[in-house]
Amino acid sequence: MASHRAHRYLGAMSEADPATPIAPAPAKARKPDWIRVKAPTSVGFAETRKLMRRLNLATVCEEAACPNIGECWTKKHATVMILGDTCTRACAFCNVKTGMPRAVDPLEPEHVAVAAAELGLEHIVITSVDRDDLPDGGASQFVKVIEALRRNTPSTTIEILTPDFRNKSEKAVEAIVTARPDVYNHNLETVPRLYPTIRPGARYYASLRLLESVKRHDPSIFTKSGVMVGLGEERLEVHQVMDDMRSADIDFLTMGQYLQPTPRHAKVLDFVTPQAFNAYAAIARAKGFLLVAASPLTRSSYHAGDDFAKLRAAREAKLGMSVKRPETAKG
Repeated sequence: MASHRAHRYLGAMSEADPATPIAPAPAKARKPDWIRVKAPTSVGFAETRKLMRRLNLATVCEEAACPNIGECWTKKHATVMILGDTCTRACAFCNVKTGMPRAVDPLEPEHVAVAAAELGLEHIVITSVDRDDLPDGGASQFVKVIEALRRNTPSTTIEILTPDFRNKSEKAVEAIVTARPDVYNHNLETVPRLYPTIRPGARYYASLRLLESVKRHDPSIFTKSGVMVGLGEERLEVHQVMDDMRSADIDFLTMGQYLQPTPRHAKVLDFVTPQAFNAYAAIARAKGFLLVAASPLTRSSYHAGDDFAKLRAAREAKLGMSVKRPETAKG
């Protein structure tokens, strides 16, 4: 049954020519200039870090060693990582530590709301580690965080970036969607061929179905997903992922360069040029995404507030175009 359901995707496989595979370029010895960033030293950065420490909140910015942390924290933008800082999985690309997580903090939802208020956030992104040890995968904590934010900072728009809730996704998604986040993000991360080595604890088609189910429960919620490049994927495989995302009615695609966090993680096989990212973005827009963000330093929550405003405007423009009636021919 599962294989039959998965077969409805793979929209771009027919475009691929197996006789002429596109191999990634050799890895470069050093990072190219276009992905170099300055070390964080600003007052805003220090204040953001101090606030997160005071409220005992983890951030994916720190735990995943995001290259944009200096820019974002200087602006007092931080992506809060709930359900602790320890993941039950060990993906080959991710710097978040793996182990047995601590008990869920009952004060965490209120602490997140306090952080949003003190940072003056108009838009907040909430993500989490995988919690396969919990009966609901941590879905109820997402709901509590959303509810706390709605009570304390009702004007703040909410974007969530969830795990796949392995073997419990349908009930988890239904509960979270009922709490009505503004954006539901779940990253596919890479092409299906690389899942066994890069994302072994997850299933590509299960992630697609999760995002599809968000739209089924509430079509008004924006859906979003991201992929990394530079792991050895082929160009037409990335096109296939775009087609699969559109088949699942995903609104917003993000694409960024994979960077190896430590020597024990998967190696970078290719540094993709800004020009290649622009080409990917043009193809994605032609496939019908409402919004595309693609650049070497693009990450899931990078410029998320600005992108939410663009996403909403794009939908309004699309709806406006769909209700326009053709002019009556004059005879």
